[in-house]
Amino acid sequence: MLAPAITLLTDFGTADGYVAEVKGVLTALATGVPLLDLSHDVPPQDVAFARLTVARYWRRFPVGTVHLVVVDPGVGTARAAIAVESEGRFLVGPDNGVLSPALFALDARIVALGVDAAASPTFHGRDVFAPAAARLATGTPLDLLGELHADAVRLRTPQPRRMPDGTLHGEILTIDRFGNAITNLAARDEGAVQVAGHSVRIVRTYGEAAPGELVALTGSGGFVEIAVREGHAAARLRLARGQPVVLTTALR
Repeated sequence: MLAPAITLLTDFGTADGYVAEVKGVLTALATGVPLLDLSHDVPPQDVAFARLTVARYWRRFPVGTVHLVVVDPGVGTARAAIAVESEGRFLVGPDNGVLSPALFALDARIVALGVDAAASPTFHGRDVFAPAAARLATGTPLDLLGELHADAVRLRTPQPRRMPDGTLHGEILTIDRFGNAITNLAARDEGAVQVAGHSVRIVRTYGEAAPGELVALTGSGGFVEIAVREGHAAARLRLARGQPVVLTTALR
């Protein structure tokens, strides 16, 4: 039975032929399986960004979907190449933490893929991951792709810290293309966020803010985000990943 689709997430960009090579392999080995380009604009070698992206989408596709994820700064090194079956979906990619969102499920099974001597040491996306994804998409059981892999790299989103004064101290996880700073603070509909010397009120929707106003709100992923309505919060405040944020109960 063919998979509903193979999805692709990479940092390859589309100016070169890398994505085309991977899709050529997939098309040849998994004829008839739809290929869905999710994004090829992950910042180069940015495993943390890719991990957060995978967390947003991997469960939203039908059971049987194969997610191919190639953000692989350690390509050609001793890092393992893995395939995962988790909650009825499959994921294929490097063992560098990028597949972490699927590894924490209780039913997750992981195998280490064999790497043929003929595989390019700089292009496992084409020569290792794409063939494995195609085999899964055409019905090959996970267990036939390799040996069980018990010590896969699992990266967790850092947890905010509750302080004696009741404030919650967190950090910025990433900046999205709109300039919103996504934090690790859980959903909140009241209070304020302290960031870069500013007290930012929390609103429910962008429409509650005036154009150009700096606000915080709960994004679709369930985390508090710092945003500027019709603007770019990260550029205005010079925000960056890892920068501290503090959730308070009211403006100070």
